[in-house]
Amino acid sequence: MDLFLLKKIITVFIMPINIVLLLLIIAMIMYKRKPSFSIKSVSVAFVILLVSSFAPFSDSVMTTIENDYPAYKKSNIPIDYIVVLGCSHNTNAELPVTSQLSACSLQRVVEALRIYKLHPEARVITSGYGGFNPVSNAETVKQSLVILGVPAQKIITESFPMDTAEEAELIAPRVQGSKIVLITNADHMTRSMNYFEEQGVYPLAAPTGFWVKSPDSAKNWAYYFPNSLSLQQTTVAWYESLGQLVQWFKSIFK
Repeated sequence: MDLFLLKKIITVFIMPINIVLLLLIIAMIMYKRKPSFSIKSVSVAFVILLVSSFAPFSDSVMTTIENDYPAYKKSNIPIDYIVVLGCSHNTNAELPVTSQLSACSLQRVVEALRIYKLHPEARVITSGYGGFNPVSNAETVKQSLVILGVPAQKIITESFPMDTAEEAELIAPRVQGSKIVLITNADHMTRSMNYFEEQGVYPLAAPTGFWVKSPDSAKNWAYYFPNSLSLQQTTVAWYESLGQLVQWFKSIFK
């Protein structure tokens, strides 16, 4: 099996909701043979689901991941490249190209446009493969930026990288020694910066798509009830934490 696909499959199985489902399946299988073990499995599943869906916990975990880099402000030094890391989309000719983008890709497009307005001297590099789509994410993001006013001749596409490590490996030789701004979601920024720095490139970070926008603001009573958005947020935080752990282990054995 392809290593990239295997990595994605393993990642899916160790997400909080799938751990909960696995524990519930085990509880059902073991109910007649070991009732006490079955009850423990259900209890653990319930606790994981409850904690993962609890906004104060989810916000706390995510804030520690997102706060490594502040939002980008205009640099007094000219910028050579604005690098937009790939996310995802669904190709559909019946939709405007901007509507084909997933939320994370759209957030990165908006940030790229904002920074391009601050630094019109820069060229934009979009990256990311297409997955099961006939058009790559890099090309879809480029088309979106062109519609929004960025000249097509100022956009370079890198349509082959399948993950952030490959993006850094492919883009680094092109931007070596240049002043670049790196755009990705705030939760993904630390890992992305590490990959580029491993390649000898030291970008200015431009995180976008912050999950937790005002951690110190007043909260109403509904904030303290479990909800699906907090579960999703915890899942993303868990995914990025695992990614950073794997990245750290790899750095030790290099």
